[in-house]
This record gives sequence, structure tokens and C-alpha cells, in this order.
Amino acid sequence: MHRGVGKYFLIWCAVTVALVLALTAWAQEKPAPQANAAAPTAQNATAAPAAPQTPPGATYVGADTCMTCHEDIYKKSFENTPHFALVKEGKHGCEDCHGPGSAHVEGGGDPTKIIRFETLSAAQASNRCMSCHQANLENANFHQSIHLSAGVGCLSCHSPHHAVAPTNLLVKAQPLLCYGCHTQQKAEFARPFRHRVDVGLLQCTDCHNPHGTQTQKQLRTAASGFDVCTKCHTEKKGPFVFEHPPVKQEGCIGCHVPHGSTNAKLLKRPVVFTVCLECHNGAGTYGRENLGIFTQSGSHNMLDPKFQQCTQCHVRIHGSNADPRFLR
Repeated sequence: MHRGVGKYFLIWCAVTVALVLALTAWAQEKPAPQANAAAPTAQNATAAPAAPQTPPGATYVGADTCMTCHEDIYKKSFENTPHFALVKEGKHGCEDCHGPGSAHVEGGGDPTKIIRFETLSAAQASNRCMSCHQANLENANFHQSIHLSAGVGCLSCHSPHHAVAPTNLLVKAQPLLCYGCHTQQKAEFARPFRHRVDVGLLQCTDCHNPHGTQTQKQLRTAASGFDVCTKCHTEKKGPFVFEHPPVKQEGCIGCHVPHGSTNAKLLKRPVVFTVCLECHNGAGTYGRENLGIFTQSGSHNMLDPKFQQCTQCHVRIHGSNADPRFLR
């Protein structure tokens, strides 16, 4: 029995060693995975591919050479745009955007040998624009802007060759250009009371910077919207001896809808007292001393219409230098 067990044990060991050697040899023959073949991560899956470049060795041929084939674009579009100043300044003109054109010319107009913006992604095309326009503080935050992250690049709003608006090479005039995406805001501007953007007294860019800011909603100043509103509504700015806390904490949008409202003062609610009751509802210290809401127990019975126009008495509601209750 012992001799038979020993025999089978030796056979089992031999088979095991043979399997180990075979697996080792197979692993050595299998090519190691390349770093570039790794599974895509969240970081590289969304990264934009490198922008196409002109062929190596291509040289600049000058705008006059471009005009020999593209005379319509040159005469009807390019000469009438601010970009034509590049030629006047002795720069390369067309090739400042499209890259050196010698290979394109030598190839008989081969479109693969020149940078064509219609083949670029929004990020790639915008990178070429920003190579010149990054120095403008207006555009300093565009790479981090909401627009670019949503795939809206420079050429979504601007056209170097076929601009319609007389300024900024816009493809449409404001606010129609903005309304193309911002349909909710378009509806708000159709309400009975609104900022007069549709008639041209204001523009979207008076309050927002479409190229990006460090604040919410791409507002030009404070995230609360307070500073941007007081550019025009200077009498509301303060500082005041007696401040109304929501004005400082939430800003104007705590009570107002900036684009349009059913209330003449652009309030969030149709009538004044319903806005005030959001805070002054008897809870905590808000109005407890004299506010009887829907009752007759307090001096302010909100069922009585004479108490429903709060700002008839509290006229300095944005802040006062004379009265802590914002009275006259």
C-alpha cells in the first residue's frame, strides 16, 4: 500500500510541475498590455483629441495667394471684418487661423493639407481662437466656462466669414442668438413686466459674460447678482445704516425675477405681501411682535387688504438710513 501511494504521489507531482511550466511559458509569450491600450478612464474618455495640424515643413504663402482661389470669401467677408487688420499689420492674415498654406497650394487646394475649422471639435476650434483672444480679460475664463463644457465653442456664436451682427462677428444679433439655446429665459422675457431686452435697451451681455466668469450664471460680478443690478439701480446699493438682511445674503434674486415677472416690480410672487410672508410669517423673530397672519390677533391682519401692500409703509425695503423698520 505504501509503495502504491508513493507511485501515485510521484505521478501527481510530475503533472503539477508540467502544468506550472506550461503556464509560465504561455505568460511569457503573451505580449504585455501597452499603456495606451488601457481601459479609458473618466479623465481620458472625455479628453479632446489633438487638433489637426498643417503638414510639417509647410510655410506661409500670404493672404494674396489665398485670394486667388477664395476671392469671394476674401472680398465679401474677410476684408470687412476686424480680422483684416492682421493683414494691415503685416501678419499672415488667413494663415493666422488656418495655418501655413504652402502644402495646401502645392497640393492643388488639397483640403487635408490646411486647417479647416468645420473638421475641428468645439474645443479644438476654440483653442485656435483663444491663441489670440486669451489676452482679452473678457475671455480669460472661457476654458472653464459653462458654454465650452456644454460643447458651445467660439464658432457656435461667432463667424469670422459670415457674421450677421455688425459687432463681435456674431452669427445672429442679440438676444436672438442667446434665445436659440436659452428658451426658458426667452419665455420669461415675454411676461407682462420684464427688462427691456427685446427692444434693445439692454443686452444679455450687460449682465452676463458668455465667455465665462468665476460666479454663478456667468454674471459679471457678485454671485448673488447684487452688484450687477446696482450698476443701473444705484439707489438700491447702499451701504445703509439699517440693512435688510436678505438683500445682503441672497441678493436681488431673493425677491425679484430678473428676466420677467407678472408683477410690476419683477417680484417672484404676483403680489407684494406673499413675498414678504416667505420670511415674515410669525416664526422665530420675524414679525412675531405685531403680525397676526390670517387672524385678527395682531396689528397686521393679512386678510385686510390695507396690510397687503407692505411697501406702502415700508418704502425703504432695500435699506434705510433712518428707521430699522424701513419706514418713510
